[in-house]
Amino acid sequence: MPTDTPIKSGARFHVPDRLGPGAELQLPPVAAHHALRVLRLAEKDPVVVFDGSGGEYLATITHIVRGEVRIKTGRFRAEGPESPLPVTLVQGVSSGDRMDFTIRKAVELGVERIVPVFTERSIVKLGADRVDRRRSHWQGIVISACEQSGRNRVPWVEEPARFEHWLAALSPLPASGEARIFLAVEGSKRLAELSRPDGEVWLLAGPEGGFSAAEATNAALRGFVPVRLGPRVLRTETAALAALASIQTLWGDF
Repeated sequence: MPTDTPIKSGARFHVPDRLGPGAELQLPPVAAHHALRVLRLAEKDPVVVFDGSGGEYLATITHIVRGEVRIKTGRFRAEGPESPLPVTLVQGVSSGDRMDFTIRKAVELGVERIVPVFTERSIVKLGADRVDRRRSHWQGIVISACEQSGRNRVPWVEEPARFEHWLAALSPLPASGEARIFLAVEGSKRLAELSRPDGEVWLLAGPEGGFSAAEATNAALRGFVPVRLGPRVLRTETAALAALASIQTLWGDF
C-alpha cells in the first residue's frame, strides 16, 4: 500500500481472524457494509484492521464482489492507546438504551472488562435465552467502540449475572495494590482521597435507583469503598462515566 495514500476517517475494522503480514481475508458482513455503503470505499483503498490481540495492520482492499470485501494486510503497527490502568466496570443493568450508551462510552474511556449484573432494583429482567443475545449485542457495541476510538485490544463483556452471585464468587479481600470502588450517594470518601492503586481497579455502578442497602453492605464486606461523586444525584450512565473519567485523570492516562 503506498505510504502517501490517505486512510479515510472511519476506515478501521475489527476482524475475528488472527492477523499477520500478507494475510488475505474477507471483512465481516457488518464491516463490509460500512466500508461500502457508508464510507464508499473502493478497490485499492487503504484501511486499518485489528484482531483484538494488540496492534493493528495497514491493509488494502483487493476485491469487491457482490457486497463482499476482501483485503490484504501489510505493515504492522504495534502502538495503541490502551490505558496503563486495568479497570473492570461492574455495571447494574439499566433499561432502554442507557446500558448500550454506558458500555460504548466506557470502552472509549479505557475499561478492560465489563461485568453486567442484575440487582434488586434492576428494572430489566431477562430470561436465559435473552441474556445470551443481549451479551452478544453488548460485545458488538464494544467492538464498534474500539473501531471508533482506535483501541486495539477488545474489552470482554462477561456473562450477565445476579449481583449477589458475582459478589460471592469474588475473593473476600482485595489483592495487594487493588482498588475496589463502590459508587454511592452517601459515600464516605471522594476518589481523590483514595490511595493510588498499583493493580486492578474494580468499579461498581448501580442501575436506576442504585444498589439496595443490603447490596451496599455486602459490597463493603468484600472490600469495596463507598465513594461519592459530588453533591448532586447522577443518572446511572452519568455516574459510571464520570467515575471512569475521574479514575483515568487521577491514576490513568488522561
